[in-house]
Amino acid sequence: MQGELKVTLILFCAILLRCCVTFHPHSGEGKPPMYGDYEAQRHWQEIALNLPVNQWYINTTDNDLQYWGLDYPPLTAYHSLLLGHIANTIDPSFVRLHESRGIETVTHKHFMRLTVLIADVLTFIPAVAYFVMKLCLCECSQIKKLNICGKSKLRYFLLMTALIYPGLIMIDHGHFQYNCVSLGLFIAAVAAITRDWFALSSVLFVLALNYKQMELYHALPFFFYTLGSYKGRSWNSHSLMKLMGVSFTVLATFYIIWMPFLQSRDLLVNVVLRLFPFARGVFEDKVANVWCAINVVYKLRKTFTNTTLAKICLVVTTCGVAPSCVHLYRSPGRNAFVVSLINSALAFFLFSFQVHEKSILLAAVPVLLHFHNDPLPCFWFLVISCFSMLPLLIKDGLYLVYILTMAIYFITISWMWPGMFHDDKANDRSSRRESSNSKRRLLARKKEHGFSSYLGYNKKTCFLVTFYLSLSGVLLLSVASKYVKPPERYPDLFPLLVSVYSCGHFLLFFVYFNYAQFTASRGNCGKCVKYE
Repeated sequence: MQGELKVTLILFCAILLRCCVTFHPHSGEGKPPMYGDYEAQRHWQEIALNLPVNQWYINTTDNDLQYWGLDYPPLTAYHSLLLGHIANTIDPSFVRLHESRGIETVTHKHFMRLTVLIADVLTFIPAVAYFVMKLCLCECSQIKKLNICGKSKLRYFLLMTALIYPGLIMIDHGHFQYNCVSLGLFIAAVAAITRDWFALSSVLFVLALNYKQMELYHALPFFFYTLGSYKGRSWNSHSLMKLMGVSFTVLATFYIIWMPFLQSRDLLVNVVLRLFPFARGVFEDKVANVWCAINVVYKLRKTFTNTTLAKICLVVTTCGVAPSCVHLYRSPGRNAFVVSLINSALAFFLFSFQVHEKSILLAAVPVLLHFHNDPLPCFWFLVISCFSMLPLLIKDGLYLVYILTMAIYFITISWMWPGMFHDDKANDRSSRRESSNSKRRLLARKKEHGFSSYLGYNKKTCFLVTFYLSLSGVLLLSVASKYVKPPERYPDLFPLLVSVYSCGHFLLFFVYFNYAQFTASRGNCGKCVKYE
């Protein structure tokens, strides 16, 4: 009963934080003629409600694709249709064809904000709660190292860490999107597959993929983990039949979702082209990926055509994600699978074609799932992921939200994980109440534990120093981006600095998490994700 009360309190705090963010501006607020993502989501409700299915993705007189044309998969369109019916019941002016563009009444804002909150409560929050509360926490999960008394307490800390992550809250409840739906389905798929429920996981992941096509960032780890798991059980007729069953489940789920768009080849082609708009270019705004960073010194779009850039991105992304996938296929451990999700998402974010700044959430969510195995690097990554979206948040008038939610997150994490921010060995020395000076303690360490222990101590110290230096840069650029006027010759100086600074971090994290995957133990013990 006490445990249920603690979980309820955590959920209440998470929902309250989301509600507080909704009182701030949204994307494109008061900025005609296009407004922003808020208007895009509303417009999709208008289109889905008033037009037949075969016109949702087609340019017509009633559906101008240049004005926030629907460019997400069918499940998003079905969700928009459902919300359109609800909006029409509340107030038909919310979704009246052509006449509702740019509507920003108080009632409509309340309705739209509430739809995101309900979607979050029904998908992302329960998926995270299930994953955390059913997770088997091994000794490798930092229980002793971080001075946390008991696995139950660690569960609550993990739940709070995931549910108050500022990135998703700021984008969904501030900027305005429904990422919580696809990410909630994704987490549910991860929870299912790590319990060897491959068919259920396939259905959930296909649903996530058909809500937002960016879930392709996670597709390869799911494929190779499933294939590697059945390969590990030997290729007999029984395992082959099960694998065929999973394959049929995937195809059947795709068919049911896409059935209305299979009426003709042209309709299907038009929908697919809307989902993958290569004509937009390798990137649009300043994004913290490799191509945007390279473009600072070498103008890619002046040298290569879009087709050539797409091919280059495909090759480099494939090379980036291949080592992680091959390792996962050969050693399909549960912890390796979760880390592979991070590596795959980072490879796509850093190297793929047409990346948005919000896509970093696809790497941040698996980092949250891996947090208990490696808290400090994971927390560091989560901070940088939020920071990388700063130009977008400033553009939306969400700078105050950014500062407050980041401060709340840092304070909360510092309280829950106090051992994360200083050397573990230093804690041991303090508990033994050593009275000798620092130099004598280091010499004693070398004598008692050997030179390797001494190097380990220095490595952790250097890591912490780098961490604090990195956060100092984040703080400096966060303040400068808002309050320092850039030179007239370089009006985009600070967004560019933020993207390049973040990109450098993401490249280092990409190397680090690949190393973490290759050194992860296989099986149901050691460094693994396991369910009770």
